[in-house]
Amino acid sequence: MAEAAMSIEYEDIQGLVRFGYKHLTQACFLLLRVRDAEAARAWLAIAPVTSAITRKPPPRTAMQIAFTAPGLRALGVAEDIVEGFSAEFLAGMNSDQSRARRLGDLGANDPAHWQWGGAQDRVPHVLVLLYAVPGELDGWLRTIRVQCDAGFAQMDCLGTSDLDGVEPFGFVDGVSQPRIDWERERAARDLEQFEYTNLSCLGEYLLGYPNEYGAYTDRPVLEARRDPAALLPRAEDDAGKADLGRNGSYLVMRQLHQDVEGFWRFVDSQAQGDAALRKRLAEAMVGRTMEGEPLVVSAGDDPLNGFTYDGDADGLRCPFGAHIRRSNPRNADLPPGWPDPISRLVRRLGFGSSALRRDLIASTRFHRLLRRGREYGGTPGEDVGLHFICLGANIARQFEFVQGAWLTGTQFDALSGEGDPLLGHRLPGADGMPTDNFSMPAASGPDRRLTGLPQFVTVKGGAYFFLPGIRALRYLSKVQP
Repeated sequence: MAEAAMSIEYEDIQGLVRFGYKHLTQACFLLLRVRDAEAARAWLAIAPVTSAITRKPPPRTAMQIAFTAPGLRALGVAEDIVEGFSAEFLAGMNSDQSRARRLGDLGANDPAHWQWGGAQDRVPHVLVLLYAVPGELDGWLRTIRVQCDAGFAQMDCLGTSDLDGVEPFGFVDGVSQPRIDWERERAARDLEQFEYTNLSCLGEYLLGYPNEYGAYTDRPVLEARRDPAALLPRAEDDAGKADLGRNGSYLVMRQLHQDVEGFWRFVDSQAQGDAALRKRLAEAMVGRTMEGEPLVVSAGDDPLNGFTYDGDADGLRCPFGAHIRRSNPRNADLPPGWPDPISRLVRRLGFGSSALRRDLIASTRFHRLLRRGREYGGTPGEDVGLHFICLGANIARQFEFVQGAWLTGTQFDALSGEGDPLLGHRLPGADGMPTDNFSMPAASGPDRRLTGLPQFVTVKGGAYFFLPGIRALRYLSKVQP
């Protein structure tokens, strides 16, 4: 696989995919709309976008650029090229009631209430993500604003906070991430996996590379004549054609307001003054201790992230509905068992109570997310929350599936009447069943069941973006033939 490894063009990949920029603790996100397409394209042609090349010392500032579908159209990108992107990207996060229901964007989360991304005139065209070491963000922001002024109108500038790796509810965050196969050592073929692995195919996060199915995600692949200057890389799976998607990714962004006081007030009411129980209940809802350790402990080189739930089949240590168990069930393609062919056949057919329960959860490896979010707020009187950002090559199979089937879904892992204990909207489901419960299995006797959970997280904005490769960014800055 040495040749495949050499084919990864780090200089063409925006650095957020590879690094996350944790050392750049200051950040802000500009939401822009195109007001002069020619001036906007002129800036995009020279914009100092930071690549995924390793630099020593690391950069003191970084900038990344992403586009919505309306943004591509506002730049004058040819319609047949725009139509080559995924249906979810083209429709947008706020497109219809069906999508809103699946994503849990109901009630207080309804896009009609969003500060940005809801109404059509509040959907940004371009997202500019700026990062800097302490003390250098303001100057970096002023520089980019001056450069952008001729071509773009600023809708908003979303600030962030450096909470030292702790999200607003008080839990250490950012612990769990998939490990990307940058070396392309793992065979990208649709073969059953009998054990959970944290290693993901590169094509799960970057377009133009094979994914966990051994396939290439749909993206705009153009006839060579549409790229006469040869700005774009050529497609691996369609020799001779120009690949607009290669080295790019889809970026999902949601602004999530967190009711920190409401969360701890509810937990306090359930604990009735017992400080140890208060902490235990909160940690059960999250699935980790406040210090970031998983409730299911396992030995190995990566105890914080290299565990599975195989040893907690009854949910006694980490409840089935805990937030991190929902967002990453850590299962393989088949329930665990003996490796012999007969055992595999039994599990493949779903026989046995253990296998039946495990079969209720889709295989994790097809639904991983690369998270790149930042907290915001934190000073007295200020709203607090998370700018949730994730990257993936398939919005439907990754973000929308995790959000709709695992987090918003009320029947995840055979549960009943429960949404995600942190992110749930608490409104009755389409079947009339409640969603405001949380159960904690007990070794003997009935589950401990918390009822009447308030809504702790409210969506304030969101959109789907395309984060192009840097060569694709330069191509998009031109008027296409």
